[in-house]
Amino acid sequence: MDIAAFYKISYGLYIVTSAKDGKFAGQIANTVFQVTSEPVQIAACLNKQNTTHEFVKSSKSFGVSVLELDTPMQFIGRFGFKKSSEINKFDGVRYEIGKTGVPLVLDHAVAVMEVKVVKECDVGTHTLFIGEVVDAKVLKEANVLTYADYHLIKKGKAPKTATVYFE
Repeated sequence: MDIAAFYKISYGLYIVTSAKDGKFAGQIANTVFQVTSEPVQIAACLNKQNTTHEFVKSSKSFGVSVLELDTPMQFIGRFGFKKSSEINKFDGVRYEIGKTGVPLVLDHAVAVMEVKVVKECDVGTHTLFIGEVVDAKVLKEANVLTYADYHLIKKGKAPKTATVYFE
């Protein structure tokens, strides 16, 4: 099987965040998408091993920051290759607290959304969290970072907890 075929599916690159007991978690995710327009709902697919998954499952809310094309690899790595349970990923990062209490990362974001979970779907190693958008705003006009850009331009790799990881 040619796994490169899966990189041809159009994805964006996002930071998904949540809060629990006064602590924050956040991770890079490529599987975030709109599912309905009435009511406005989006979904995020998160690996069960990630701290962010635990926080979303507990708090029933999450934030999404849509990343710009010019996002540096060091910033992506901070949220993508480190564990929220081991470091404070938000230290030195601009963010605001949304209506549900989740942090919304502003650095390198073109837009942010805040979601209240209404349904969970267990898909094996991951959970698909579906929720109603309670707030959204565009922060700036810029090209968004796609997963193809991440691989082709930035030469990024998929961590073992990514939805698109293949050995």
